[in-house]
Amino acid sequence: MPRALAARDTRGLIKLVADADADRLLGAQILAPEGADSIQSIVLALKYNMTATELGETIFPYLTTVEGLKLAAQGFGKDVTKLSCCAG
Repeated sequence: MPRALAARDTRGLIKLVADADADRLLGAQILAPEGADSIQSIVLALKYNMTATELGETIFPYLTTVEGLKLAAQGFGKDVTKLSCCAG
């Protein structure tokens, strides 16, 4: 994640759970030094029944920890290690 690389602290993870058939987000776990900054965003995604695809297509501010939610959601359908820092 670009923000973690800039901060030189890449500890942590974001885990999203989604229904494979409906692509509907079911839950999330965030374990990271600044993970609390992303909680509200995932709460809203769950409250409004977003799909993993919709979350992956959402624009998040670059170089923030919340951008990790987008990358995690994109991981359902793409190899995020092959994306550029700003790919969508």
